[in-house]
Amino acid sequence: MVKQIKGPSDHVVVGGAGYAGLSAALRLAGAGRKVTIIERESVPGGRSGLLQRDGYSFDTGPSVLTMPSLINDAFNCVGEELKDWVELMPLTPLYRAFYDDGSQIDVHANTDQMEAEIARTVSSAEAAGYRRYVEFVTKLYKYEMNDFIDRNIDSPLNLLTPNLARLIALGGFRKLQPKVNQYLKDPRLQKVYSFQAMYAGVSPQQALAIYAVIAYMDSVNGVFFPKGGMHAVPVALAGAAQKHGVEIKYSTTVTKIDFENGRAKAVITDKGERITCDAVVLNPDLPVAWRDLLGQTPRSVKRLRYSPSCATMLIGSSKKYDHIAHHNIHFGKSWDGVFDELINKKQLMSDPSVLVTVPTHDDPNLAPAGKQSYYVLFPTPNLTADIDWRKESKPYRDQMIATLEERGYDGFGDAIEFEHLTTPLEWEAMGMQAGAPFASAHTFFQTGPFRPSNLAKGFENVVFTGSGTQPGVGVPMVLISGRLAAERIVGPVK
Repeated sequence: MVKQIKGPSDHVVVGGAGYAGLSAALRLAGAGRKVTIIERESVPGGRSGLLQRDGYSFDTGPSVLTMPSLINDAFNCVGEELKDWVELMPLTPLYRAFYDDGSQIDVHANTDQMEAEIARTVSSAEAAGYRRYVEFVTKLYKYEMNDFIDRNIDSPLNLLTPNLARLIALGGFRKLQPKVNQYLKDPRLQKVYSFQAMYAGVSPQQALAIYAVIAYMDSVNGVFFPKGGMHAVPVALAGAAQKHGVEIKYSTTVTKIDFENGRAKAVITDKGERITCDAVVLNPDLPVAWRDLLGQTPRSVKRLRYSPSCATMLIGSSKKYDHIAHHNIHFGKSWDGVFDELINKKQLMSDPSVLVTVPTHDDPNLAPAGKQSYYVLFPTPNLTADIDWRKESKPYRDQMIATLEERGYDGFGDAIEFEHLTTPLEWEAMGMQAGAPFASAHTFFQTGPFRPSNLAKGFENVVFTGSGTQPGVGVPMVLISGRLAAERIVGPVK
């Protein structure tokens, strides 16, 4: 039996309208609770924010959308359907991968199509290896999802299920990179089917093979792009929540929680409002929520290790490139070295691997007529590294442009009409511990039952949601975390 908060739960206040907060709010509303969301920004989305300038609309956070069934699941809680709120476009290819030897490989979700692509660009033997790899990650997903991701875990003993034995037999607790290499021998394919470990804040060499489930979520299940940009999804979730009685107070910040005998009685806002409640769901970054709203930080949270961060550039440009897809990964020659620099040495990449997303590739309305928008992401160390971003941001920005121009984006710098740079310093200012938008790293002892609990110990009616708690990082995971938070309040939601 999963632990639930004690006492009444008629009125729940949710702090933050990110994906997780909205997911929790929809489930709570569907279970008949009165729900009030307090959101400091003027729009929903949290890390999935919106920047509008000079006729451009930019997503400021996640750019890769997978597992739309989980979004639909949140809508279903209040009797709504995703398709009535957002138009999702399946991307083909999911990614276009570019390599230092000048070759490129398109990644497709359709296994027949991908097999043909690998046979054409690599070899028929590799295509057969890919097919076996898909069988492996599909089984991994099946065994992992219900028992290890999509449920509240109160103790490691909760993991003792038949699927644990299946995962062990499958090799899920071995290291990811050797497991991928077992099926795929070409270094280019090894990279494209293991880079997803980066989302979990660990290198493919250190990650457990169970993290190949992230590769399943995009490279087998598919990648989508919402018409209007990624921000259209939280806007739709918020709209459905409001339609079904959820009150959202935008441009309002929770500054304090009033407690009585370890029980939250009300939240105080920066507008001076005191909103009484029976339970509180906190969507800010978990260590920040502990520190700023609960007034303490447990030792286990103080000891957390954080994922690498990133520098992102939002670019409005007059230049279009015909050789690229919606999502483009440019791998440098170095692979193991990249992760060693980012995670162990805490240095900027000397031979970067980078992601370039082109939202206007599939939705030209996100820029003025004839213009293009680019979302450029360079992984960087987080703020535990000895890098002074006040001094480094301008030189690093120039280095990012130079790298893109070396990788085939001729004249990129000269064509810029608008730019917005976000470094770890800005991520920290937005409320992310250590300037790490990917939260605490998914090392073995920060995963599953060892990841910070979504129950706030010592506070009987406070629940956390978001990437800092179980199950972890990424849009699919935080949507699930919203449901898990709601279940701590109202029990399993059917």
